Amino acid sequence: MNYTMIDAHAHLWLRQDTMVDGLPVRTLEQGRSLFMGEVRQMLPPFMVDGVNSAEIFLSNMDYAQVSAAVITQEFIDGFQNDYLAEVASRYPDRFFVCGMCEFRKPGFLDEVKRLVARGFKAIKIPAQRLLLKEGRVMLNCDEMMRMFRYMEEKGVLLSVDLADGVLQVAEMEEVIQECPRLKVAVGHFGMVTLPDWTEQIRLARYPNVMIESGGITWLFNDDFYPFKGAVRSIREAAELVGMEKLMWGSDYPRTITVITYKMSYDFIMKSPELTDDEKILFLGENARKFYGFSNLPVLPYIKNMCE
Repeated sequence: MNYTMIDAHAHLWLRQDTMVDGLPVRTLEQGRSLFMGEVRQMLPPFMVDGVNSAEIFLSNMDYAQVSAAVITQEFIDGFQNDYLAEVASRYPDRFFVCGMCEFRKPGFLDEVKRLVARGFKAIKIPAQRLLLKEGRVMLNCDEMMRMFRYMEEKGVLLSVDLADGVLQVAEMEEVIQECPRLKVAVGHFGMVTLPDWTEQIRLARYPNVMIESGGITWLFNDDFYPFKGAVRSIREAAELVGMEKLMWGSDYPRTITVITYKMSYDFIMKSPELTDDEKILFLGENARKFYGFSNLPVLPYIKNMCE
């Protein structure tokens, strides 16, 4: 069976150079980064210059026959708005990009308005990073609510990663209820390996809310390929909200330090626990409709030398 595959959660950056919780994140060599006090393998070791570019990702996508990808952001990578605006301009049929603002201090509403004026169609909030030592930034605070109403009015999508479990679910539910036309994608599959993950999944019972699985292979890393626990969690989430509310995401490139990009989806493709129709929805069709992708390329299979 042929699948149209769309990756609903990936990252791009030219260089990491930022601070999170007072600790540095810096690009080093051989795909490594100084990450909040320790050296971590942030990229595959052959990406020696630390540049996580659109062109390298497109090569991976073409090889794995992934037609398009949603590029999200995270504070640990620094602000990539300028680069992602260029990426969207160069590859409009392959990438849907999210802008990101400095949500950890007041003034982000004006930032969002500037990003929308530049053409960004989505805004990313790494909400798990808003649990600051000096106090939480609430998702239902006044400036956030004014921002969400503005995004709803302008048709700008919200991509959000929530803190573990139920901590921010009530805030997010208030936002969804107050802004019923705001399209929301909840990331990391509700932090599926941690307690109360299904409370995040249940947010997709609202019409304009979707769940994407970015990072699911990282969360089930101890199981490793073929990630049977991840497949069972997808099955459980589908029983809660329907397979039409779930989308595949890879969390590229961090996850491909351990597995190949193709492995981030073919455990789903090969699983007998999901039907062909469910795989079509999860691997691409749901994301195509939700993000509005069109003019997707048809990517041929290229035979490997080892075959």
